[in-house]
Amino acid sequence: MMEKKIRRPRWDNEATDDLISALLLLKNRQEAKKFLRDLLTEVELIELGKRWKIVQMLDRGDSYAVIEKETHMSSRTIARVHRWMKKGFGAGGYELMLKRVRKN
Repeated sequence: MMEKKIRRPRWDNEATDDLISALLLLKNRQEAKKFLRDLLTEVELIELGKRWKIVQMLDRGDSYAVIEKETHMSSRTIARVHRWMKKGFGAGGYELMLKRVRKN
């Protein structure tokens, strides 16, 4: 009987694994800032920060209108983040990090 090979998602690859390993070696906020600023464009870094802000605001129960006004992100982006957070489309990373942030 042939064993069926499980396909990894496209993003889950050796290059991504190497990036994650590098991120895990960062020791503090200043190192993270330096590395992320070198790795990402200014626009990409701002975008990621806004997406994390959306996660936090959705977690607080803020409305899409309030989030859109504060982050200047589209309602479509907010809805996408919300779907991944609340409807189980994501890998559970948002909830994991929200729990850790709440503890600190």
